[in-house]
This record gives sequence, C-alpha cells and structure tokens, in this order.
Amino acid sequence: MPETIIARCEAKGLRMTGQRRVIARVLQESDDHPDVEELYARASAMDAGISIATVYRTVKLFEEAGILERLEFGDGRARYEDAEREHHDHLIDLNTGAVIEFCDPEIEALQEKIARKLGYELRGHKLELYGVPRKDG
Repeated sequence: MPETIIARCEAKGLRMTGQRRVIARVLQESDDHPDVEELYARASAMDAGISIATVYRTVKLFEEAGILERLEFGDGRARYEDAEREHHDHLIDLNTGAVIEFCDPEIEALQEKIARKLGYELRGHKLELYGVPRKDG
C-alpha cells in the first residue's frame, strides 16, 4: 500500500480535487484525533475556500474507502485517524477529552491468549480505556 493518504486515495481511484488534497494533507499531518470541526479549522487555514460541508463529504468518502477510521469516545464527537497507522490502543482523559495512544505487549499477548482459549484466532481489536488523572501523580 502507498504510504500517504493522498497516494492511497489515488490508488483506490478516488478523484482528488485540490480541496480533498488539502484535507488529506491535514489528516496526514495530524498526530491527534481531530473531529470534523478541527479538520475544517486546519484545512480552511490552508485554503479559505473549503467549506465545512466539503470536509464532511470528504471525511465520509475517505472513511467509506477505508482510508480513515472513525473513532467515537463517548463525548458525542466522531474523530478520525489514518486507518493505516500502526496498531495502538487509546486512553481517554474524562476531564479534558485528551486521547493518549499506547501499545502494551502484555495486553496484546493477553488478548491473543483469551481468543485462543475461547477457540478463536484474533483478527483485530479495539481497546479504549477511560479515566481521570490520579491525585498522587
């Protein structure tokens, strides 16, 4: 698979307009989990002609093409990340809404063990932890 979101869109035969390229670039450069409003703010800073409707349509198109993954962390906002990113899990700070990515080999091994014990071969998973910062640091 090509590396960039734009290249993967082109490889899937999506028509890549200038505005779609801007939105793809914003997504590619994001190391957080932006929602449509955040994507719109970032994209319109690069191209003032981009409307929020264009961002909504583009995100939906990219999601349907398997380029983006839609994430919902219970705060009423759909957020997005590159579907081709390396596997990771999420810890969501209930106070601030911050999303912390992590990968823990022990958790990964335990999930495989549980699936095997139940007679399954694991093909994927999503793990979301929700918490608040501890008072003792």
